[in-house]
Amino acid sequence: MSSELRSSKAKKTAKPSSSSSTNSPHARRRRQILTQFLSMARKSSLLKQSLATIVGVLVLYAFLNNFLTPAATSRLENAFPSFSSAASNSISHVFVSRENQLNFPGKPVKVYLYDLPKRFTYGVIKHHSLARGGRPDDDVSKLKYPGHQHMGEWYLFQDLLKPESERVGSPVEKVLDPEEADLFYVPFFSSLSLIVNQARPASGSEKPLYSDEENQVALIEWLEAQEYWKRNNGRDHVIMASDPNALYKVIDRVKNSVLLVCDFGRLKEDQGSLVKDVIVPYSHRINTYTGDISVENRNTLLFFMGNRFRKEGGKIRDLLFQLLENEEDVIVKHGTQSRVSRRAATQGMHTSKFCLNPAGDTPSACRLFDSIVSMCVPVIVSDSIELPFEDVIDYRKIAIFVESNAALKPGFLVSVLRGIPTERILEYQTELNEVKHYFQYGEPNGTVNEIWRQIAQKLPFIKLTINRDRRLVKRDSNVRDCSCLCSNQTGIITSL
Repeated sequence: MSSELRSSKAKKTAKPSSSSSTNSPHARRRRQILTQFLSMARKSSLLKQSLATIVGVLVLYAFLNNFLTPAATSRLENAFPSFSSAASNSISHVFVSRENQLNFPGKPVKVYLYDLPKRFTYGVIKHHSLARGGRPDDDVSKLKYPGHQHMGEWYLFQDLLKPESERVGSPVEKVLDPEEADLFYVPFFSSLSLIVNQARPASGSEKPLYSDEENQVALIEWLEAQEYWKRNNGRDHVIMASDPNALYKVIDRVKNSVLLVCDFGRLKEDQGSLVKDVIVPYSHRINTYTGDISVENRNTLLFFMGNRFRKEGGKIRDLLFQLLENEEDVIVKHGTQSRVSRRAATQGMHTSKFCLNPAGDTPSACRLFDSIVSMCVPVIVSDSIELPFEDVIDYRKIAIFVESNAALKPGFLVSVLRGIPTERILEYQTELNEVKHYFQYGEPNGTVNEIWRQIAQKLPFIKLTINRDRRLVKRDSNVRDCSCLCSNQTGIITSL
């Protein structure tokens, strides 16, 4: 009896076997739930990792975009003084291509102003004054540079004499140590020197007190004795020669330098070119027009006042006079440089819709720049003209170009101009108003700064030619130099 009871209790308290427990419906259900949970956990983990990666990429992009640009680098250095210069240099190298793409300004080109003997600067002003009855003055620096159409040489000289604090925004930086200089400016007043004597002395007459030719030779002898001229044969020197005849006696001895010229009319192919030189504007002699953009008070269709008879390509002027002097609403007058002529020209240009700009002795003339500041639409009849600052100015928007042979067809020129509607003339005037500061030497951000910018852009080519010269062993003298490109010459038209 007792044994049966023990056997019964044992059956009641005995644990189920493993095979039976794993195969039960409840056990299978638990396994399914556990499997689903683990699968969901793995998916959730992968999703979180993906989200974390995306967020990390976005944060890195934002950091690079906002903090490692050239401008922000300096802010970062200011905020963290421990930001090493090595790290800064690395960043600038990484982003140099981006900086170029965005056209960020680089470091100013460093220019050294030669301290020339006064005979080449103020001495020229002194002799110009004496030749016109002026009184001698021991302090030549008090002398006033005379007004004329090639005053650019004076404005550039004065700009480099200013303290750097007054030259904010200039594309070039003046340096006092020539060893630091990229370029060397030679401030010889070559155009003023040319006109010191009002007329060439007659044969056998008394020799004048001043000789431009002697001064040209003396300048070159002085330059060729300078260490920095000899170092690169003058290639990194800048010389103003805006009058077409400036430096005519010694031009072959300075042709390696960057020449600042108004055109190439008197230069040979191996002396000047757009590749190495800079086209600069004449200094306008007409007062700047300050009125509104309008044709209301511009009753004259076409205006010209200047020397009717010129040499070489300028012979077209007389032919144009013959065609235009009897045309209605057209004013063409013969006039020479004088205060009376300038007043008459100012009045004429300020009251005309179009201003005629034919070639002179060389392809360009001061009259073009008088037209621009007068808001009188230039009509250019000069097939070989070179124009200043064409990388920033599209002259088709501010001027009308007429081929010389077409302009000489009877009735052609006035027919074209009369067919231009008022709306188009106002568009020309609007564009003229936008760009006229480029042709005003006295403006703070005018002609002077633009000339320096053009000069600064020549530096890579200057370095190329210097390095090329140093490695060349032999050069054929009959082969043109690589810089002699794009030099326009004046065509000659002598008859209708």
